[in-house]
Order: sequence, then C-alpha cells, then structure tokens
Amino acid sequence: QVQLVESGGGLVQAGDSLRLSCAASGRTVFTLGWFRQAPGKEREFVAGIRPSGGETDYADSVKGRFTISKHIAKNTVYLQMNNLKPEDTAVYYCAGGLPLMGSLRGPYNYWGQGTQVTVSS
Repeated sequence: QVQLVESGGGLVQAGDSLRLSCAASGRTVFTLGWFRQAPGKEREFVAGIRPSGGETDYADSVKGRFTISKHIAKNTVYLQMNNLKPEDTAVYYCAGGLPLMGSLRGPYNYWGQGTQVTVSS
C-alpha cells in the first residue's frame, strides 16, 4: 500500500521560510510533486521532480522562491519555501505518480493528507 506522509507546515510571517517533507512508502520509485489548495480555490500544481531528481518543474508563482529536492535513499521529497507571501497560504499536498509520467504537472496517482501552511502579513 502506498503512503505519502507530509510534515513541516505551520504559521509564519511574510518573508519567512519553511521546509515541507514528504516520506513515501510502499513503492520505491515515484515521480513526486507538491500541490496546494487555498480556501475557495482549486488544487494547483506547485512543483514536481523526477525519480532520479534530474528534472524539476515549478509553477510560475513560486519559481525562484521554492525549491523541490529529493533524498533518493530515504524516498523523501522536500519543498523548501523561501520569501513566503500571504498568497502562499494553503493546504500543501504531496503527490506520487508513476516513474515515467509525461509531465511533472500530472496526473498523479497517490496523495498525502496535506499540511497547512499559513503566512501572515
């Protein structure tokens, strides 16, 4: 059974940093990604990374501020979020997909339970 468990969310001020983690189990090779959903909005793609870690993709809204990375041996993906803005406030979800996904933006097959990130102004 595939499980994705996120951690690292919290309440921060604008300009602060946070690092989210997602530990994947049940399958050793994933394409992994991060999505977020703000209140009243649809879930949106944030970042994705290939199983090898050799290719990444970012939403324009986070490019230059967020960095996705992967610890292959631990099958864990991270999202380093710098210079956070109030509009980054959302529930952040880890997503797992098949190794040979065409696009890092989806579709993904597995989802974590989400972790809340709140950025105050």
